[in-house]
Amino acid sequence: MVHPSPDAAAARNASRRTVLALFGASLAAIPLLDAANAAAAPTAARATGLDDPAKKEIAMKLVSSAENSSLDWKAQYKYIEDIGDGRGYTAGIIGFCSGTGDMLDLVQLYADRKPGNVLARYLPALRDVNGTDSHDGLDPNFPKDWRTAAQDTVFQQAQNDERDRVYFNPAVQQGKADGLGVLGQFTYYDAIVMHGDGDDATSFRNIRKRALRTAKPPAQGGAEVAYLNAFLDARVWAMKQEEAHSDTTRVDTEQRVFLRNGNLNLNPPLDWKVYGDSYHIG
Repeated sequence: MVHPSPDAAAARNASRRTVLALFGASLAAIPLLDAANAAAAPTAARATGLDDPAKKEIAMKLVSSAENSSLDWKAQYKYIEDIGDGRGYTAGIIGFCSGTGDMLDLVQLYADRKPGNVLARYLPALRDVNGTDSHDGLDPNFPKDWRTAAQDTVFQQAQNDERDRVYFNPAVQQGKADGLGVLGQFTYYDAIVMHGDGDDATSFRNIRKRALRTAKPPAQGGAEVAYLNAFLDARVWAMKQEEAHSDTTRVDTEQRVFLRNGNLNLNPPLDWKVYGDSYHIG
């Protein structure tokens, strides 16, 4: 893992998991627009979405560049450490945390699909530490066993499925309901990865509400570029509310670059920077 600077490393590490309003709170479903408004979204915006396999691969690489200083997002199945943010262990492709419930949900799903797996024995401990930064019942072998589990394609698929259920699918669905194209859907996904969708002012849903005060999305008759600029302005505001997220380059030198270039469909080639590091997708 590349660490351009201590401050950048702290920002990146803290962004490996979603921020919840309260420890142990469950991520709420994203409030989607009603069916009538969703149906009113322009057909062109729905034709190619971030859920297209090629676009989804780009999205995963973009997020990994900010979260892991690497385009190799699949190498993160085995990632696990306590980054000292008060949320216990952070692990996997989306930063599942032992202190916020999403790691518990993931390990439970893995146990449901493969009873007796190497992580199943930690379920009682994960329930006990949920809402805290405690390692009770997890140390000393949980990190080693996580890395062992990460070699199992069943566990890899469980990570993929929880990523989609909790983060990717809700973001894409809301983006499509708002009439946004691929880039707009990605801005939503990157925001929910970092901020979660709790009730606090910096959660995804409230970033969106803040943007709606100054611009309307295409589904409500607004201009897409103007709305995305408003959303990114609100996102930057939210990031600056927490020291660990105050480096806003994943917006300034990544998402805004694509927006300024008019690349609303995230068509390669793509060139961007995060924390001063340069990346390219051909």
